[in-house]
Amino acid sequence: MEKTENIKTVDHKPHAAFFRQSGWLMVSAIAGGAMTWFVHFLAKSIPESQYAVFGTLLMVVACLPTMPLQMIFAQQSALALATGRERQLAGMIRLVWFCTFIVWALGALMIFVFQKQIVAGWHLPNATALWVTLPLLLASLWLPMFSGVVQGRQDFFWLGWATILGGTGRFIAAAFLVLALGFGAAGMMAGALIGVGFSAMIVIWRTRDLWSLRSEKFDGKSLMRQVVPLMFGFGACQFMFTSDTMYAKAYFTGDEMAPYVAAGTLSRALLWLVLPLAQVMFPKIVHAAAKSEKTNLFNLVVLGTAVLAICGALGLWLVGPIMVKIVYKTSYVAATTALLPWYAGAMVPLALANVLVNDLLARARFSVVPWMVLLAVAYGFTLPAMLNHFPGKLEVVLQTLGAFNLLLFGICAWFTWGRKSAPENKI
Repeated sequence: MEKTENIKTVDHKPHAAFFRQSGWLMVSAIAGGAMTWFVHFLAKSIPESQYAVFGTLLMVVACLPTMPLQMIFAQQSALALATGRERQLAGMIRLVWFCTFIVWALGALMIFVFQKQIVAGWHLPNATALWVTLPLLLASLWLPMFSGVVQGRQDFFWLGWATILGGTGRFIAAAFLVLALGFGAAGMMAGALIGVGFSAMIVIWRTRDLWSLRSEKFDGKSLMRQVVPLMFGFGACQFMFTSDTMYAKAYFTGDEMAPYVAAGTLSRALLWLVLPLAQVMFPKIVHAAAKSEKTNLFNLVVLGTAVLAICGALGLWLVGPIMVKIVYKTSYVAATTALLPWYAGAMVPLALANVLVNDLLARARFSVVPWMVLLAVAYGFTLPAMLNHFPGKLEVVLQTLGAFNLLLFGICAWFTWGRKSAPENKI
């Protein structure tokens, strides 16, 4: 007979706990992010075209539904722990674990069949980096699943350490493969595989007491009513966050894309800096909503995110050119510096919108989701149209991204403050 007495959530009532936990996740995000970013120092040791390949394949991985997966499991874990349904959660975890492997295997088969077309279309020198990316895709599916369980049970200590150790492993492995063995994009992607794989092993091990429980049957229809809005809502956010590089890659050469990848790496760090606030807030609001408790964490998170994101963007505009000169080759320093203000500016409304989305979906206010999906679809059609209308202008990508991120923030702000009386769905 399994023991579940030790499966508990952290006491979420004191604000001191929130600041301690979010502070730790910020520290871990900065440390792990810094180690991940150090990989880009290796750009000086490989051709610009190889670095562009690395950036493009990295964005392929980034376009996986990692954010929806993590938030679904964070929500379901927090809800199961609040209502005593751990065995149902165990069954769901194992089912999705198996299904993700099947989906990945089918995708790998498709890539094997069409690898020549993919290599030619993305201007890859060979298929090596593409094949290294395949196991990275699998690890990148499993990491958010179990990170979500860790987040949902509010085990933020190990969530932070998984980030730090994964980033460290990524940098050490990539540096060895590129500098010692002479691998290019393939070596950098292999480093990413080792780092993500190590993080995944940590969170899988930390949640073994949950997913190894004897499962109980769960209400599939009720689960889908909760999961589908989370998948589409957070999926729309992730699409806005990651897809611009893949669109741009189809219109620009590898040498032209290198400055864009560099600017994107620095600017996206703004979002990773403020994400921990929403990460800590989300399971606490799910827990509070399940028990009909009141919490004012949302106001604190909005204010903190706004201050950090705006100050970070201003700091990047001022210090970014210096960082670019230190890290990247002189051949694309000027182009990267020119793109930084546009990129950093586009990330600020996205960071704020992310907080509003986390609050709305944690409270099961799913009426915002169709509007978010429509906006993401509109963005997906508008961006290539703008690139066709203004050929050769990379800044057009960022201007379009910034405009749609502002619209996303506006939509979420309306559903947050303009429709306070809107009913919440039952969880």
